[in-house]
Amino acid sequence: MMTFSLSNLKQVKNSVIGNPSAKLRLSKDLEFVQTIVNCLTDTPDGEDVRIEAAQVIASISYGSEAVLATLLRCDAPRAFLYALSKLTLEDGPAVRAAFTRGLRALTSALADTVGPSQWGLMEERTAGLRNLAEGALDLVFQTESLDVILPLLEDRVVPVAVSIAQLLGLAIRNTTYRVTVVEWIPPQQRIKTDMRSNRGWEKSAVPPNNTDIHGSWICRQLTKLVCGRDSQLQEAALWALSVITKDNAAIVGTLNRTMDTGEPFLSLVLSFIKSRSTNLQLAACSCATSIIRATYPSTNTTTSSFVSDPPLVQASSNIVINVVNRIISTPATDENLNNRSRACFILFNLVSDHPALCTTAYERGCLTKLVRLLNSFERAPPNAASSSLLFFPSEGQEEEPTPIAGLREAALTTIAALALFDNTIRRSITDEHGTVILPIIHAGLTHHSLGVRYASCQCVRALSRAVAVLRTNLVDSGLGRAVFRVFLKEERKQSEIALASDNRETIGNTIEGEDRRVTAAALAAVCNIVNEFSPLRPVYLNDGLVQRLVKLVNSDDVDLRLSSLWAMKNLLHKSSHETKRDVMQSFGWRRLLRLLEEPNNALQEQAWAVLRNLAEDDSGVEMISREREFGGTVLLAHVTRVLKSSPTKSSSDDDIILQAACLLGNLANVNSMQSLITGNAELLGALRMVLAERNPSIRRPIVAAVLELAKGSTVGRKALVDAGLGGTLQTVTATSRHSSVSGPTSLGIHHSHMEDDRDVIDQAKTALSWLEHGETYR
Repeated sequence: MMTFSLSNLKQVKNSVIGNPSAKLRLSKDLEFVQTIVNCLTDTPDGEDVRIEAAQVIASISYGSEAVLATLLRCDAPRAFLYALSKLTLEDGPAVRAAFTRGLRALTSALADTVGPSQWGLMEERTAGLRNLAEGALDLVFQTESLDVILPLLEDRVVPVAVSIAQLLGLAIRNTTYRVTVVEWIPPQQRIKTDMRSNRGWEKSAVPPNNTDIHGSWICRQLTKLVCGRDSQLQEAALWALSVITKDNAAIVGTLNRTMDTGEPFLSLVLSFIKSRSTNLQLAACSCATSIIRATYPSTNTTTSSFVSDPPLVQASSNIVINVVNRIISTPATDENLNNRSRACFILFNLVSDHPALCTTAYERGCLTKLVRLLNSFERAPPNAASSSLLFFPSEGQEEEPTPIAGLREAALTTIAALALFDNTIRRSITDEHGTVILPIIHAGLTHHSLGVRYASCQCVRALSRAVAVLRTNLVDSGLGRAVFRVFLKEERKQSEIALASDNRETIGNTIEGEDRRVTAAALAAVCNIVNEFSPLRPVYLNDGLVQRLVKLVNSDDVDLRLSSLWAMKNLLHKSSHETKRDVMQSFGWRRLLRLLEEPNNALQEQAWAVLRNLAEDDSGVEMISREREFGGTVLLAHVTRVLKSSPTKSSSDDDIILQAACLLGNLANVNSMQSLITGNAELLGALRMVLAERNPSIRRPIVAAVLELAKGSTVGRKALVDAGLGGTLQTVTATSRHSSVSGPTSLGIHHSHMEDDRDVIDQAKTALSWLEHGETYR
């Protein structure tokens, strides 16, 4: 059996630090790595060997796929957990610190592999490694594992508590892990709680230790660390709290209850803004951002202000923005690049998908600061000692160093978030800063860093939401064509992902395929650019748009399939008959028919929207009816199936029904379809059900369709009356009923007049008038 001495392990550690090739060679020797892992628990040579083994594992945790996969095959996470569980008072602080550092490093590598990434995009790992890493991460966050890990937050050895708090801040990336940590309570207390719950005769108004069930334990421990005097513990605890409070207003409430002063916990967090340590300031800003977003979620998609918001929210947001602006504006040095990147991403987390906060950040000068930051890259003198790397490399020059590329990605990502909702911000980008920022975005679309390419695509997507920008700036700057070239690139295959991961130091940019996330971002921009008012729509069509969309619709990636259908829907809206014909020749009617029964509701909704836009005029309807897959009553049968589906609480079901209802509204406008619709008793029954049971947005197109059918012919009007639609329309138009309306024509459905928009009611009255007096109108 292979064994190691202390000198052997030191030699291994020194050989792999900063040496990817050495790590890769080491990963190929499974027995060698397994022996190192075994040293954590199974060695007679004392603490020094165990400490050195933990340090070696921590060193090789970050490397190629092969390195991490080897550690997982050797079950390194379980070995660390077992070793920590067996520590006794006789084990010195050095071994405790080494084990917790090693587990933190390994767990952080697992979280980066599984995702999502915390600070910008990382290279994708193969599906096989992601599955292995996800299983190992699940092990770490099992209750039994947390029984070992979380009590170490109370350890008197400072590096131990720091490592555990850092582990939480680095590894909690999803709601499941967050909830598991928040709901954890110590085993002894858990046993007492279970014993009480099993004694059914003991009833109490308030369950004992109820607050612990809702996160009080973890909140108390992290608050103690924040209120301590050790800056490392404070920083680590604030990072941990920033991920624990994310999207969790209840935990913010629990943190407030831990404050003896009665002040909100947010006030304590903001007090660290005055620290001399930039790292501590960033941790406080991140924690404050999570608390602000948890207690002040975005409730609408329109730009708003803080007029009616709590003063603490407004003041706290302004404080975070001011600190972030200051850090972003710090003169560039090699040492502060990481801090400036994190500041950008903290600002992104604050404003992302929140129109009011986007406006606040813009008004406080964030956009100008970010543009200046990006412009400083371009203007750096080539012979400057510390800033010589701040150029955007032109073709043939060296690649930009990773820290610089990361900062560029962070700034562009934040600009995209700021511009997503407000035309004023978008116009500011193009009109005030266009000469600087548009060329930077353009160059970013072909940058060697996938994160920069992704962020640049997101900037184009945000800018393309403004009609004026789409018609002018995106065309004149070449951004529209450039993002389309990114979209046309094939996605990277799994074999290429593995090759890129294991050979980053040697292969450079020789991998041809594009990362699927970059493709998705480019496609999101394309969705906006193919709208009917875009001058680039015919250009895209000539350059292979539809063929590329067809390929993506057939892919295994649900997000790419969905966005491709969305682009197809936008492309067909208000397009010419020739465009519709050419698009469907490439897309295929059978493919569209299959998508109408797609199990994924979002995909099915977009398929119905595609069909709706195809049928927006008479020529489109005629084109559909001539196809064997949809001709005759086939299409109406599919519409009937959807309209007759049972009402559910799912909004996605309503979205599908709305698209089918709008399609029927289009069909009812065409004379050749009216007799088919009124002659279909099952479909007319479905219309009656929709009018009686569905919400106003769905009723609106159905009422419009019934009105057109009522205007059509005597035979059609008789069919509508015989189907009971007259009585149902009376229910819709009733002005004095706010409860159930029973009878043979109302289906006994509860219906409130207050739910209906005025135009729905008015159209229903007109349709009812046509049914009752239609012959006199001719």
